[in-house]
Parts: sequence; structure tokens; C-alpha cells
Amino acid sequence: MTDNFSTNRPFLCGEASIETSPRSKILYGLLLLAICVGACFAPPSAKGEIAQPSGTANATDHVKRAPSINATPERVTVGVEPGRSEIRWDTGDGSVGFVYVSTNGEKRTLFATGPTGRATAPWIKRASYLFELYRDVEQRTLLAAVTISGVSALKVSPKASLKVSPLTTLWQNNAQWLLAAVALVVLYFAVYFSTPGEMRTGFPAEPSTSPRQLHVVRNLLLGLVVFACVDGAIFHTELYTSILAPDSFAGRMAILTRAEKERVSSGLKEVLVVGDSRVAEGFSATAADKLGSEGGFKFVSLAEPASSIDIWYYMLREIDPTARRYSAIVIPYGYGYNRRRGQLLKIPMAAPLLRYSDCFDFTSSFEEWSDRFRAFTACILRGSALQSDVIDLFEHPAVRAESIRSEHKRILARAAYKGRADDIAGTSYDPNTGQITFPSRLTETQREAIKGSLQEPSQSESEQLIALQRQWIRRILKRYSNSPTAIVLVPTPRGPFGRFSRTSMAYQTFFSGMTMDKPILSLPEHTFDFLEAPEYYFDGYHVNAKGRQKFTETVVAELVKQLKPANSAHFASDPEQF
Repeated sequence: MTDNFSTNRPFLCGEASIETSPRSKILYGLLLLAICVGACFAPPSAKGEIAQPSGTANATDHVKRAPSINATPERVTVGVEPGRSEIRWDTGDGSVGFVYVSTNGEKRTLFATGPTGRATAPWIKRASYLFELYRDVEQRTLLAAVTISGVSALKVSPKASLKVSPLTTLWQNNAQWLLAAVALVVLYFAVYFSTPGEMRTGFPAEPSTSPRQLHVVRNLLLGLVVFACVDGAIFHTELYTSILAPDSFAGRMAILTRAEKERVSSGLKEVLVVGDSRVAEGFSATAADKLGSEGGFKFVSLAEPASSIDIWYYMLREIDPTARRYSAIVIPYGYGYNRRRGQLLKIPMAAPLLRYSDCFDFTSSFEEWSDRFRAFTACILRGSALQSDVIDLFEHPAVRAESIRSEHKRILARAAYKGRADDIAGTSYDPNTGQITFPSRLTETQREAIKGSLQEPSQSESEQLIALQRQWIRRILKRYSNSPTAIVLVPTPRGPFGRFSRTSMAYQTFFSGMTMDKPILSLPEHTFDFLEAPEYYFDGYHVNAKGRQKFTETVVAELVKQLKPANSAHFASDPEQF
């Protein structure tokens, strides 16, 4: 539905209407300027424009190509203003790729995602930028890489190139704070001009006392409230979430939850499966439906790469507001990398699901205070987590519209996905000596990725992940404490060689001392030990098509065995609720 705004309509959160007058025109102009300046609050980052698909990836019918990533140009001439370069990538097989960028060998930052696409880096300076295409968000499997060099437009000596004006350095280090100060000043005058009283058109000949009091603090606070109301009206509603880029983290999450909310209940015993990329690659809802049809089961998979248990909680709240929609909900547990770069992906991914009331619970998932601040801001001002998406929308509106129209095809392709045919058979690992033997057909990149997957996490990292999972599992159990929905905890396959003895020992006491708000069902930790073989994996973490079939069969068999004795009426989904 389209809103037609007029000057006689109540202004956002205010009670009084704004009449057409010189003062109201000034107010509108200042507010518009404030919103534009506010978009610049965040410091410049390596994040580029949202990936745009160069074509609709079909998971079932595509020509396999070699992974590639290219830049045009690779040598960028930089003057007073930063240069630009367009990055194009293709994973070659339709799977989701993750493009990271690092500057002068420093820490990598997520640049874009998607199976194939393009994105512009408009911030190239005199430096070396390494763009790397990875198969997974944890940056374990490198597919391709390209380097962009920013060179000066002027021919100067190396010593001269290092001389930077103190004023330039001061501006570069404090530009974001100056922009924030400008925004506050603009907001202050916006509220000041909106206060009652006659508008002065000139200056008096003699000094006089103004009858209008300067309420500086009040006006600044009102300006912030107005800004929050504008953000809420646009980003905390379907107004913007319905047009998010489908290939972005936020867009994929919005599409998944919206499609599930609109899906009509089957009336069968519906089982929801959530998870990250390991479950997305390992579980097939289509195959599970065939296996569980005799028992009257219907399986739904909302597993999404890079997601984590706190995001699953918000997904459940969004798609199951009554906490009674599903017969059972399968929640995977086990080790998954919880590094800072993975943590930051939570913010844009969770953005479409966050509410104002989540500002404290959501921030508790982050370790560093800088991350907590970003998470808190995303809950209050959701637009702060979607800045790149907004910029991309205005720069490529036609591409965005075409991409949104193909949402249905993406959902169908997701359901038809059958897994990867690749494997790493022939690879062997000796845990005693740490010796790894690879078959000759594996590339050096594949070998390095497998080596990385065998590195055991630190004790502190393991403890942090276990604490996070315990915390959010308790919250999920509390939400379903008065619901007939069964909560089933399932261990994720550990890898082609099994690993992480320290983490495995920790999970033996995972449920000990855990206060339960309702009984839970759980599969033993070693249920999927039989999958610990290279022929079932296409990398060090994800099962291939053969492993996908085995994993699905085992999950369905265990669920049917544990849920079948229950009263079918007790577990049947109620189609009248939706």
C-alpha cells in the first residue's frame, strides 16, 4: 500500500499537524538534510555496495565453471578524491560465495556475498587491496583472489608521497565526528524553527530581548526523537524490508521469514529445522518429506549460512508468534567458529528481525564493546545496519526491482537444491603426528582450507561458544515452555576426520546444570560419527550430496522414532491458526 504524504498530515510522532508555511518548508528542508547527513555517521569502511546478481542462480540446472574474481580496473589512479573499481565474482557452481577485502595486509572485512555478482568499491586510495572469494563465511576455503593497487596520479618520490598535511590528517581522523556534529546542529535548528511564534524576517535596529527562549537541550532531544521516528517509520516496518536486496544477509533473512509466514499450514505434523551452512548443506527438506510421509510428518528447513543460535531465536519469534505452529523444532548444537568477523555478520542478518526491546538481549551475544554498540544501535536505529543497502537501492533501482521480482525463483531453487557432488576422498589425517596426505587432484587452496579446518579452537573460544548456545537454548525453551511443540537438540557433524577433543569433552557436560523450562529431546553427541569420512564432504566442514542424503535419513529416522509415540493430535499443526 502506498502512503500519500501531504503537509496537512500529522507529522510522524507529533500530535499537531504542520501547515504549509515558510517555517514548515524550512523545517522539511532541514530534516531532509539531517537525514542525508545522518547516513554518513558510520566511519568509512571496506564494505562495498550490496552485491547485485548478474543472473539468477539456479541450484539444479547450471554449468559448472571455475571460480573467479576480477576487478576493473586493477590499477586505479587516485587523485584528491578516492578512485573506484568494479569487482565481479562467480563461485562457478551456484553456491553462495563470500568476498572479503583486506588493505595492505591488515584484517579482512566482508565486502559482498552471492553466488555471482558485481559490486563497486568507491573508496580506493593509495594502497593495496586484496579481494578474496571464499566458499564459506569462516574464510576457510579460498576460491579466487585479485589485488587492486591504488596509485597516485602525480609522479612523486616515495619520500614526498609520505608527507601528508596535518590538516588533512586531522580531517581524515575526525570527519565522522564533524558530520555527527553538523547533523546535531541541523536537527537543533529544525526543532527551533518549528516552535510556536512569529517568524522574524529581519534584524531590529536596536538590540532587544527575544521573547523566545533557547531550549537547547530540549530541542536536541526532540531532534533525536524525530530522527528515531523517521527511522522507525521507514526501517522498522515492511516499508523498507520488503525491498531489501535479496542477495544481502538482511535480504535473505527477510525473504525466508516472509515466505514462511505466508506459507499455509499443511495440517500435518510439521517439523522445523534451523541451522547454519552445515545444516543448510546437510539437510534436505524435500528428501525428509518423502522419508517421513508415512508417519504424517512435514519438514521445513530455514537453515541459513552464517546464521547463529541467537538469530534462530528471533526467526522463531517472527514466524511462530503463538509458539504453537510446529510439532517439533530441530536446533543443532556443536562447535562452529565464533570469531569477530562472523559476529559482525549477525547485525545485518538480524536487522529485519530486531525490535526496540531487543537492544539489551541482542548485544549480550557480542564480546567486544564496539560490537555491542553497533548491535544496540541497530535495534534502535535499524537503518544504521542497512546503510549500504539503501545506497545500492538509489544507485541501482532497476537492478533491485528485477532482483526482487525473482524472489519466487530463488525460493524454488533453494527447495530443489540437492547438494554438492564434489568430495575430498583420498585425503588422510594422522591425529598423532598431525600429518595430512592429499590426493594429487586437490588444489593448493583446497589443501590449505582442509589444514585450517583441523586447527583446534582455543579454550576461551570454545567456552564462549558453549556459553552462547546455553544462553539462547534456555531462551528458546522458555518461550516454548507452555507449548506442545517439542524441542529437539541435534549435534552437527564434526567433519571428515572428527576433531576438537577438548570441545567434545565440554559438550559432554553441555546439559548438566542447565535449568530447563520444559522437557527436551536430544540426539546423542556421536550420532553422526559414521559421517566422519572424506567421501562425505566437499571441504573440511560441509557434507556433499552423498553426505546430505545420509544426514537427512538419520535425522528423520531419529525424529520419527522419538516423536511417533506422542499423541498425533497433540503434535498436529493447527491450520486454522494461520
